[in-house]
Amino acid sequence: MRICVFGAGAIGGNFAARLASAGHDVSVVVRGAHLEAIRRHGLTLLTGERKIVAPVRASDQPADLGPQDVVLSTMKASGQAALAGTVGPLLGADTSVVFVQNGIPWWYGHGLAAARPPAPDLSRLDPGGALARAVGLERTIGAVVTSSNHVIEPGVVRNISPDRNVLWVGETDDRPSERIAALRATLKAAGIASPETRDIRYDIWHKLMANLTGSTLCLLLAQPTTIQKTPMINRLARRAHAEALAVAAAHGVVLDDSPDVRYGPKRVYPDHRPSILQDYELGRPMEIEAIVRAPLAFARSAGIDTPTLDTIEALCVSLAVSKGLYTP
Repeated sequence: MRICVFGAGAIGGNFAARLASAGHDVSVVVRGAHLEAIRRHGLTLLTGERKIVAPVRASDQPADLGPQDVVLSTMKASGQAALAGTVGPLLGADTSVVFVQNGIPWWYGHGLAAARPPAPDLSRLDPGGALARAVGLERTIGAVVTSSNHVIEPGVVRNISPDRNVLWVGETDDRPSERIAALRATLKAAGIASPETRDIRYDIWHKLMANLTGSTLCLLLAQPTTIQKTPMINRLARRAHAEALAVAAAHGVVLDDSPDVRYGPKRVYPDHRPSILQDYELGRPMEIEAIVRAPLAFARSAGIDTPTLDTIEALCVSLAVSKGLYTP
């Protein structure tokens, strides 16, 4: 299978190396020192005791790579405009584009089950409809990822969750399809777990709970996830989580989750700095819209009162704007 990973940084680099090692024709769209290192030495993945050096094709110009069977977009939501402007040469007649990102995706309101309320205005996730035009809803596949990785030097990715690399994939209207079955099989054969899902929005909201109610507190306190176990912060996270569960339920997504489980005494908190905090510290554009503001738009459209999340939103937006990393 011809697979292009668009934005092969930490998560994308992990997946690209695994897929190439499994025998697929893998290319990556990357820039700068990361690109030069991959061209010289290949893409290196360190996972547990394993070292994978993958000979992937690499370019900062998608036109160099040609049409693909699958494009895995691992760009953060804040960087997807780059894909919209350049993805064209990667698209053949039957190319699928898998959007692997945190937060509410741009396509969320399309393909909703009739029993669910309509989504609020999410146009800021795809300004001017650029992604919808460039990719097309017929090509779009939804995805949710659980995998912890860091680029430790140009061309080298360390996977710090060797036993927990999961990519849920699904059609935007949740129908079973041959391309989803083939993609899951491809991922599993490369060592990337891909459980079946009948409701990709359930998985989106389940992952969002961690980012919206926990990672945001790490951002505000400039602390790793271990801060969430301290009593005062833990109580705050639980209140935020309860509000977020109510928002999801109001839009037809009833999560098998609870503050007592997610932030309970049995939870293990890794010493990890969430990506939203890393972006802030490194001065990179932040996923404020997809992770923080879009979920609150769901709350307001459903008339759900969210005082804790409203406070988190105001503080996160203020921090990001103060460093020029987000434009309201």
